[in-house]
Parts: sequence; structure tokens; C-alpha cells
Amino acid sequence: MSKDVIETLGQRETRYGDYRNVSATAQQLKETLRDGASWCMMEPYMQESLDLIANKLARIVNGDPFYDDSWHDVGGYAKLVEIELAKGK
Repeated sequence: MSKDVIETLGQRETRYGDYRNVSATAQQLKETLRDGASWCMMEPYMQESLDLIANKLARIVNGDPFYDDSWHDVGGYAKLVEIELAKGK
């Protein structure tokens, strides 16, 4: 693995927390979401946004909760669903 990738991974771990912890938290969140009564009725773009939000939430609770870009991303993934829903009106 190149030095650049190793450096980037180290930076990400400092910002987001240990990858194993983030992964475990994200998978727990995603499993909970999939158990919801409406999951199977959702469009793929809705499900994907929830998956991405779950990943961002996992990073927030395992890493730096004061990193504003993570919170911005959560809002962005929700906004993408809102934009798609507005197209159907």
C-alpha cells in the first residue's frame, strides 16, 4: 500500500475513529433501519441516503463530534431525498 494511502487512513482514523468501531456502529444502525416497517416500501435513493447517514452518524459517535463537515453531510443526504420527493409533486 502506498505511503499516501497509509497517511490518508491515519488522518481519517484521527478524525472519524477506529475503522472497526465505526463499521460495527454503522452496521448496527443499518440493521435497525432495515427492521423498520417502511424499509421495503422505500425507493433505493431513500435507502441509500439512510445508509450514508448511518455511516456519518457512526463516524460522529466514534470520532470527532465537533467536525462540522460530518453534520453537513448528514443534512446533505437528507436534502437529496427531499429534492427527489419534490420532483414527484
